[in-house]
Amino acid sequence: MKSVAWESGKIIAVNQAALPHHCEQIEITTVDQLIGELRRLSIRGAPSIAAAGALGVLLAATRYQRDGELDTLEIESEARRIESARPTAVNLSWAVRRMITSLDGGLSALADEANAILGEIADSNETLARITADFLVEQVETSPTRVMTHCNTGWLATYSTGTALGAIMEMYSRGTLAHVYCSETRPLLQGARLTTWELDMAGIPHTLFVDSAATHLIGRGCIDCVVVGADRIARNGDTANKIGTMQLAVAARHFGVPFVVVAPYSTIDLEISTGDDIPIEQRSEEEVIITGDNGSAVLSTDVENPAFDVTPAELITAVITEEGIYGRG
Repeated sequence: MKSVAWESGKIIAVNQAALPHHCEQIEITTVDQLIGELRRLSIRGAPSIAAAGALGVLLAATRYQRDGELDTLEIESEARRIESARPTAVNLSWAVRRMITSLDGGLSALADEANAILGEIADSNETLARITADFLVEQVETSPTRVMTHCNTGWLATYSTGTALGAIMEMYSRGTLAHVYCSETRPLLQGARLTTWELDMAGIPHTLFVDSAATHLIGRGCIDCVVVGADRIARNGDTANKIGTMQLAVAARHFGVPFVVVAPYSTIDLEISTGDDIPIEQRSEEEVIITGDNGSAVLSTDVENPAFDVTPAELITAVITEEGIYGRG
């Protein structure tokens, strides 16, 4: 299954905001609509965002052409808007900038480049699942293995097979997975809404836990390894991922549990030296205050709602990409 696709001049995407109660698709026909869906997290997850970004540039090109000639200035302007829609995930910039390099070739060159980008994302997913499953068999003494994961890193988030969750599913197919513990991932509950849905669809045994119970579970010996994805990795290995990731890494290091990051190579930003330079997206107060019919806090309450945190490289056992394994610390 694919989280986004190009059909008849439109972007078709799974509406992740509607899951798990409704499985529906969105038809995206304008760049404004695409940016809105990215910000609403209807399309989310670094590789899926990258795929949508590539198709977004193609969408812009179909709108800004006349007699076969592309209006490159307008397309580049739209591409910059798409690129800035989600500032932390570097994969979006990677895909958009690659598309821009094909502008001179016309619409057919852009379509070819979009297909190439989507193909590379799918191939990296499959490779990541395989080599991560191999790595965990080597690193973790207990087999079958009890794995903790955070947020959502399956095909919904990564366009195709999945990164961290793809590796977990590969372990299950091999018979080396005992159980998955997935966090709820507040405030928008991507773990509760999306990861449990994907695990249930795959028939994989799993337990959902409240975010604040992660250290308790690791400390009680319930977890053999922690496997997460990433949205941006600095040159020194510092890794930005969904808010709450760093606390898992701290607990894992304290209790001697491997903590593994699984992400496509395009997630590595060689232009950023450390995690201090990674921009952290700030989400709205309403996501925290307005939950349910009655809300969860006094409306005038000040809210800190960062979408991501940065895990220091020294807390990470390994960063696994399709190009190789880094760390093993």
